Amino acid sequence: MVDALTIDQFKQALPATLKKSVNPSLIAEINNKLSDPDMYETYRENLLGYAHVMKEGKFKVSNYIDAVKYVSFKLMGKTNIDAFSLTFPDKIKRWQNQGLASKDIASYVTAYNKSKLVNLIYEQTLTPFWVLNQDVYQKAINTQLELMQSANSEKVRSDAANSILTHLKPPETRKIELDIGVKEDSAINALRDATAKLAEQQMEAIRSGKQNAQEVAHSSLLIEEGEVVDE
Repeated sequence: MVDALTIDQFKQALPATLKKSVNPSLIAEINNKLSDPDMYETYRENLLGYAHVMKEGKFKVSNYIDAVKYVSFKLMGKTNIDAFSLTFPDKIKRWQNQGLASKDIASYVTAYNKSKLVNLIYEQTLTPFWVLNQDVYQKAINTQLELMQSANSEKVRSDAANSILTHLKPPETRKIELDIGVKEDSAINALRDATAKLAEQQMEAIRSGKQNAQEVAHSSLLIEEGEVVDE
């Protein structure tokens, strides 16, 4: 028999703004609503696990309890209408007694399924696949370890050892490389060409005696765009 939910357990799960609303009467109501012996443990775990969604809006605790029950049924594979009927049997019975058409009941159920609180809880149930299968992952590692230690075939032992080394390999430290290179564009290419041509012309001028080294040192570089770069 699973222990009943206590005031302290529920308070610990709730946001600070809602802790004051928890009292013995509310806890008794919760335990009464979650009285299904086959579902109680699931209800209680979900009730405590998703309580932080209450920070996302002004929700009543009673509405939160109902939403947890509804989502719990949905996670078991129930249809919207079945999950709603199990969560709100009195409401379904009242609608039927009032002669409400099935399509109208289905519309109300669809609206509830799309409500903010229900969808906030849905979001919390989207546990990553690798987390859900941690036990399977560990069993696989244990099996590989057993094969590595006791298999008759050397190849099987070697493959098992390689598998373990691969899956338990520590994360590699990524080397951060600083790219200090300059991407060449047309302006840089033009400058390089102009510089090379000027150097060649200056060397020829010096060799022919048309200019001396001092005059060359004070000359300017003219590139194609017409920009003058003083040297």
